[in-house]
Amino acid sequence: MDRHIAFDALHNFRDLGGYTTPDGHRIRPGRLYRADSPGKLTEGTQDWDRFLSLGIRTVIDLRHPWEAEARGRVPSHPSFTYHNLSIEHRAYEQAIQAPDVDPGPYLAERYMEVAEDGVKEIRRALELVAEAAESAEPLVFHCASGKDRTGQLAALILTLLGIPEETIIEDYSLTELAAPAILASWKSRNAGREPTWPGFGRAPQQVMRTFLAAMKQRYGSLEDYITRELSLDAEALAATLRTALLEPRPTTWPPLTHRKATPPDARTLVRLRDSAALWQLARGIDQWKPGEKDETHFRTRMQEGEVWLAHAGPHLAGAWELWWDDEAAWGPRPADAGYIHRLMTTPHTAPPGTGRRMLAEAESRIAATGRPHARLDCLASNPRLRAYYESAGYRIVGEQLAKDGGVGSPYAVTLLEKRLL
Repeated sequence: MDRHIAFDALHNFRDLGGYTTPDGHRIRPGRLYRADSPGKLTEGTQDWDRFLSLGIRTVIDLRHPWEAEARGRVPSHPSFTYHNLSIEHRAYEQAIQAPDVDPGPYLAERYMEVAEDGVKEIRRALELVAEAAESAEPLVFHCASGKDRTGQLAALILTLLGIPEETIIEDYSLTELAAPAILASWKSRNAGREPTWPGFGRAPQQVMRTFLAAMKQRYGSLEDYITRELSLDAEALAATLRTALLEPRPTTWPPLTHRKATPPDARTLVRLRDSAALWQLARGIDQWKPGEKDETHFRTRMQEGEVWLAHAGPHLAGAWELWWDDEAAWGPRPADAGYIHRLMTTPHTAPPGTGRRMLAEAESRIAATGRPHARLDCLASNPRLRAYYESAGYRIVGEQLAKDGGVGSPYAVTLLEKRLL
């Protein structure tokens, strides 16, 4: 499941459904949305029809009133109510910041200003979220790009719902998938010129990580901030939101189906890999980076090997690549193996065990060609992943200390093999 809901005019409209709590519950899909400004929507278009089809009953606009006036607000419609709650009181312009400004501390400081200044508006926004939740009515909250003010409110809501901090950080960083479109939109409004700050439109995970740490240092916890600074009962508010918005995680799932990818799937594969990379980074796993593999990479792998997609019902659950040689890691070898790469699942929404079932499917494809071995490699610095493959029947057969994976610098990998025939 791609959290981004596709619009022509909007780039960062997302469903918060599917995030899970440690006790096995998940946020109900279709109830809570975060977005860039729906003021870019136009009545009578497919975008507008798509927006109305979501059944949204409450729109919370976190921008300054002058922003809504200058850039437009969501068109009026009898199906929803509109609330303009400017949680930011000290306006600032990100695009004109100096190139050497570090996004982490700079944006975290701005977010702390919002937490200090915007208590009245943040309190009202949380009350509206609770009212919509109790009424079982979908709600969307937004700012201009759906990143900063929207990200702060999302962090508070997700915390109250019991979502782990690493998932909150990941959710913030998903704006990275929309960053190119956000930049392109800014340039189109500014005669094609580039912003002076390379961090414009970006959402690196260290920003939210730094902000959450600063909130804990100043207030003790986000719940303490909500209780003391917003004058809300955080415990009661959390109970309301969890009762209304959480549901047990499914115990049954549609069976996985598999199909070979074709060139039009390349964009989906890029987004899946980038989403998986953001999931890793939010959890301190320094392995993949967003943007490392583009559509050309996946189309090339389709031509030179195979790329497969797995679906659970209509929803994407994962993908993998199958190579028939891999000299960068294994050196010259006879045609006695298939090489599995980029085994990846959709974060939070893939059925349990999807990775293992995709691995078995890849192995069966290798065995069907008469090759007796399945081979793969993983970063030598990732013992958790190595243990995962060992539990699936792979054994360590060596190391490649300087694999050239085409990302600019060699790196060390552990080589693993499983006999199939």
